[in-house]
Amino acid sequence: MVPLDQAPELALRLSAATVIGGLIGLNRDMHAKPAGLRTLGLVALGAALVTLAVLDFDPNRTTPLDAVSRVIQGVLVGVAFLGAGVIMRDEVGHPHRLNTAAAIWVTAALGITCGLGAWVPAVITALLVLLLLTIGARIDHWLFGRSEKTQDPKD
Repeated sequence: MVPLDQAPELALRLSAATVIGGLIGLNRDMHAKPAGLRTLGLVALGAALVTLAVLDFDPNRTTPLDAVSRVIQGVLVGVAFLGAGVIMRDEVGHPHRLNTAAAIWVTAALGITCGLGAWVPAVITALLVLLLLTIGARIDHWLFGRSEKTQDPKD
């Protein structure tokens, strides 16, 4: 049973994960990608919840690192399958939606980080993810040009 005095900290960790995942998902929605606000919000929330479960829902509990490590590994591998499900190949064989798959995976990692209450890395990582998703395409286009990314390799 969760002590009542822990409820605000648990709510903060779960809410932060949901908001961070939702913000990343909102970016994906704005670019008409298959995994959006709700999907990534749920991924981060689920990862935070599982992380808190291994701590027995007591943020102050000292849990053996091997137990925490196994849960983190399980979450990240499981979420990798979810991310792999959004990857598609075009008729030439080029993969698409890799950024969405990566966003799903890093959102789970952010959920774990929120579940552990590691606020500084969570905020820094969330900002970097949003920065990459927001201006990364423009930088990619500026450095490599659109034609190079869409050119048929047989040519």
